[in-house]
Amino acid sequence: MTTANPKLLKPYDPKETEERIYKLWEGSGFFNPDNLPDNKDGKRKEAFTIIMPPVNANGSLHAGHGLVMTIEDIMIRYKRMQGFKTLWLPGLDHAGFETQVVYEKKLEKEGRTRFGMDRLELYKEILDFTLSNSKNIKSQIKKMGASCDWSREKFTLDDSVTKTVYQTFKRMYDDNLIYRGNRIVSWCSKHQTSFSDLEIKDEERIDNFYYLKYGPFIIATARPETKFGDKYVVMHPKDKRYKEYTDGQKIKLEWINGPIEATIVKDGAVDMEFGTGVMTITPWHDSADFEIAERHGLDKEQIIDENGKLLAIAGEFAGEHIKKARPLIIKKLQEKGLVEKVDENYKHVVRTCYKCGTVIEPQIKNQWFVKMKPLAERALEKINVGEITYIPEHYKKITTYWLSNIMDWNISRQIVWGIPIPAKICIECGHGMVDLENKINKCEKCAGQVAQDIDTFDTWFSSGQWPYVTLGYPDEKDFETFYPTDVMETGGDIIFFWVTRMIMLGLYITDKVPFKTVYLHGMVLDAKSQKMSKSKGNVIDPLILTDQFGTDAFRMGMVVGNTSGTSLALSPLKIRGYKNFANKLWNITRYILGMENSGELNKKLKDEFDMLAKDVTLDMDNFRFYMAAEKLYAYTWHRLADEIIEESKENKNKKEYGATLHYILENSLKLLHPFIPFVTEEIWSMLPNTKNLLIVEQWPKYK
Repeated sequence: MTTANPKLLKPYDPKETEERIYKLWEGSGFFNPDNLPDNKDGKRKEAFTIIMPPVNANGSLHAGHGLVMTIEDIMIRYKRMQGFKTLWLPGLDHAGFETQVVYEKKLEKEGRTRFGMDRLELYKEILDFTLSNSKNIKSQIKKMGASCDWSREKFTLDDSVTKTVYQTFKRMYDDNLIYRGNRIVSWCSKHQTSFSDLEIKDEERIDNFYYLKYGPFIIATARPETKFGDKYVVMHPKDKRYKEYTDGQKIKLEWINGPIEATIVKDGAVDMEFGTGVMTITPWHDSADFEIAERHGLDKEQIIDENGKLLAIAGEFAGEHIKKARPLIIKKLQEKGLVEKVDENYKHVVRTCYKCGTVIEPQIKNQWFVKMKPLAERALEKINVGEITYIPEHYKKITTYWLSNIMDWNISRQIVWGIPIPAKICIECGHGMVDLENKINKCEKCAGQVAQDIDTFDTWFSSGQWPYVTLGYPDEKDFETFYPTDVMETGGDIIFFWVTRMIMLGLYITDKVPFKTVYLHGMVLDAKSQKMSKSKGNVIDPLILTDQFGTDAFRMGMVVGNTSGTSLALSPLKIRGYKNFANKLWNITRYILGMENSGELNKKLKDEFDMLAKDVTLDMDNFRFYMAAEKLYAYTWHRLADEIIEESKENKNKKEYGATLHYILENSLKLLHPFIPFVTEEIWSMLPNTKNLLIVEQWPKYK
């Protein structure tokens, strides 16, 4: 009999082990692909790269981050052990509007507001807040066991990132893919900024639906407050009910604030089946109405200001907020006999700010837009020929549908926190000019005075360039070595916000898709399969769970039963169960290291284990991490511990099992390492004759 390591006589203690092991890994330099030892054939295989989705540097890690770190670290550790030149590049996100909202809440608690603050002073305050948080975030990522290369860490406001983003902006402007124009934008009156369509939350609501008499017509609307400027009545040219009316015909009628003259407009966009088939349009405050006005060269008049209050055109209602004005307007219309009827149960979708719930008020504003159709067509071509693999596959169909119906992207944000847009705006004619070197001092169109654009980029415009920006495009060696990257792993909820934009911008700038595989995970839910939220009080802090049960237990709990694309119910009880698994492995080790490593291998048991290893490798290669983890758990606990070890205890000839059990233990540690790296590395250090750290041991190979 041999003597097991004295450490094994005590129960496994994650708190004593994890920080020490992580420092050991960091000190080894093996997170950096340039420092990895050669394989047995004298070289490393080709590169394998994952760019970490940059973590918002405005708070703490949440359960979703814990899932990202777990899955990506599993991939990286597996490929590193397989001999690849593995790079997992970490990053932090300034997160633009998201961070500014967090900071505005802090200001509110202090009795302050960003409005009226000096822009530079506010920027500096948010920067200090972000940098302070980022130190905390990085320490939390390390606690997850993330074996990423901190020497290559990037921040979305790094000078190198800003420089590349500016160059992309100028190139797209020169290629006529970026333009500045007066177009409908989605405006939040609380946060005083515009959004892209993807940042709008659709809410189903029940409101009153008003049928109003508009001369000889009945028009229907849920928003009577927009109707003061309505002077165009639109109908489908093929609608036989209105064949007596001609395009351009003028009619006089009584309206909210007195008599007006309206113009008949015939347009094919009208839905003849909806309402009466006739509608008035408010081009300033509705995107569909705006497009009709553009097609017919119609006037556009603002009715509601950027604070959600009615303008002078509303007469006696000017200055009233639209919420208060609506019932008063209807009362006046009723007094004038212009209300046909009211449907009090009108179910419809209302567009709201995804952060504060304020109803979005479309406004015409002069902003920077990206022409998306040419970019989308190129991305569709690559996706359709299979250059990008989607896991799960149904996200491919979702992506292609969105790309086929894409709209131009508003990239201007009226916030302080972010990358400033490098452009000058003509004070007189509104023309926008990209000015990277700050040399333009008069308008190139009208020779008028110019001013610096004070808007910032939509944060997705910069993060959409993340794969090639982080690798130093176009000059650095890393870009040549590690691009295109291999896997983009992230949440399915940001497939349009981020993943698809990375594909479009990556193709445009580098002429290559930025990643070969898109792996999308679902949401992390609470134990009752409900979405986590602070208001429900059901938010699970991953760091509390790792402190209670150990990081290895948390990681197993995040991956077992977690198929790609589906939501995962996270329960502390489940995590506790995997703490027991770490202890089980610890006790198995104590028993096996107490046996002589001698005798011949039991062919039957070796073949059985080798078959398991082969299955697990196949699962890993096909991104079935949940299956690999389940198989290893079941084998270790139920087959190895419950059966093989118990049989060895009953067998008088211990030598029959010695070498076999040592073989199974050593190779089990290798297979388990991507999932539970801390306990396996600690056990590996206790094995006799182990020279390397487990993190760079070779993954088992079997014929």
